[in-house]
Amino acid sequence: MGRKIRLLTVLAALAGILTFTPQVLTSNALAQTTTPPATNEAPTADNAILLTVFLKHDQSRPLSELNAQLDKQGFHKAFPPPGVEVVSWNIVMGIGQVVTLRLPASRLREVNRIFETTAWGVYHTEFYPTYDYKAIGLAEHDKAK
Repeated sequence: MGRKIRLLTVLAALAGILTFTPQVLTSNALAQTTTPPATNEAPTADNAILLTVFLKHDQSRPLSELNAQLDKQGFHKAFPPPGVEVVSWNIVMGIGQVVTLRLPASRLREVNRIFETTAWGVYHTEFYPTYDYKAIGLAEHDKAK
């Protein structure tokens, strides 16, 4: 299990590095006070990433209190945003929820901000951006036969 987590961490770091360009470094895109233009851009084969989000709930508080805070902060209204595909959404006993999303890389900040403004205080969040490797991996397997 530890190897899988290390692999996911390395993949997430690599995905972040690969999407970070010098143009982004010199622009205002990283400023937390700027708001990107609202877009419902759909993920395509050339721009899609997968984002696995661990929503670890605060076990020191009752579920009814956590749900009331989520409602007050607007979580259920804001998440998932239009145009972001929910690939899976599971309850993991003892942890909370694990959600995997498919979205254009350009919308990563938007999704992150939704969690920052509507889920924090209820959940401790972990994010693992990845990309779909299935077709490549299977092609490599077939080629090796």
